[in-house]
Amino acid sequence: MDLRGAQGVIIGDNARQWNTFWIELPKSVRRLLIVLLVGVLVAGTGFVAVRWVIPMFAPIYKTTFLIDAAEGDLASVTNALTTVVGNSGEHDSQSLRSFGGECGTDDNTTQLVGFGTGNRQEIAQAARTVRQGAKATLQRGIVEAVNDFTPPLSLKAKQVNRIIVVTRHGTDACDPDDEFVQAQIRERVAAAGLTVEFRFIGYQVRDEQRLRDLTTQLKTQAPTFTDTPEKLKDALAWFTTIEPVLRSSQSVVNVLNPTVEKLNSATAALKDGRFDLAESALSEARDAVVDIEIKDLDGRTGSADAVRLRDMAVRLRTLQAAVIKAADALLDQARSGRNLTEPLAVYTKAAEAYNAEAREMTDVLTSLRAKGPGGTG
Repeated sequence: MDLRGAQGVIIGDNARQWNTFWIELPKSVRRLLIVLLVGVLVAGTGFVAVRWVIPMFAPIYKTTFLIDAAEGDLASVTNALTTVVGNSGEHDSQSLRSFGGECGTDDNTTQLVGFGTGNRQEIAQAARTVRQGAKATLQRGIVEAVNDFTPPLSLKAKQVNRIIVVTRHGTDACDPDDEFVQAQIRERVAAAGLTVEFRFIGYQVRDEQRLRDLTTQLKTQAPTFTDTPEKLKDALAWFTTIEPVLRSSQSVVNVLNPTVEKLNSATAALKDGRFDLAESALSEARDAVVDIEIKDLDGRTGSADAVRLRDMAVRLRTLQAAVIKAADALLDQARSGRNLTEPLAVYTKAAEAYNAEAREMTDVLTSLRAKGPGGTG
């Protein structure tokens, strides 16, 4: 029987009925709904990309080299930069900007190379073409260098945004009001909405105190002063190549050491049946990830110190994994009520190996840090 017209009526003992209703919409409405649906899908995909996918490709470091092109020994500055930049991190996103010119002109600071990875040779070549400027437009150079970090859709660094300033002047030639200059720079940094670290290298600076005052107002590390091309090169090499190695290496120690210390305390409590402490400590230890730091160190093998610390960081991570494995076995044995002598000995050996490597790595970091500017790095 044809029951397509029998809405709400069932005939027979074993019957099923499906009633389908069609609402006929005008073509213009259908097109609008399709456009809206596509728009929602595109917007959702874009949100996912911006929120999660694109940041995966963000650099670990973003560094701007800001060099003083005003009157003075510009050749030594550019020579130091071209020598040092080749040993910077492979994963760093770097840019080059110069300052120096007439007050109030648009070209008294110029971005010579934009941010990018793998552009070390481009930066070296651009540094050789920097032309001598008239006046040290320090304020505008710093302000525009900060702006370079915040164009639309730019990727923030995973760890550090920084500006390395090499200047032969302790003040801005266009504005004698130091407090105003300092306030302008602070406001620009705050408006950028991100943390930017500054490293100032004063080369043959006559008025050192004014540059010290600027770093104090910016709440950043005190400037490093040099008076010869050789010392300038050493200082620039320190901040470009060694300081990031120290930072990533120290971060590995800071992340992994507390997890092993907690495991040591937790495993001791297993004798009293405190399984909860061991489980909590194991969970924290498994969550301690230093992959970004070691990836950063993998790209900084331009010196023997960098290679040594990278290798030590990898060993420390491997030894921490061995401690976790031994703690797991010890916890399983404790839960079963069996004797803990053997698994406890295995754990103790793994923990001792880790602690020995951690102490050695800390000593190496302390020794290397002492060689930095001011003896602290």
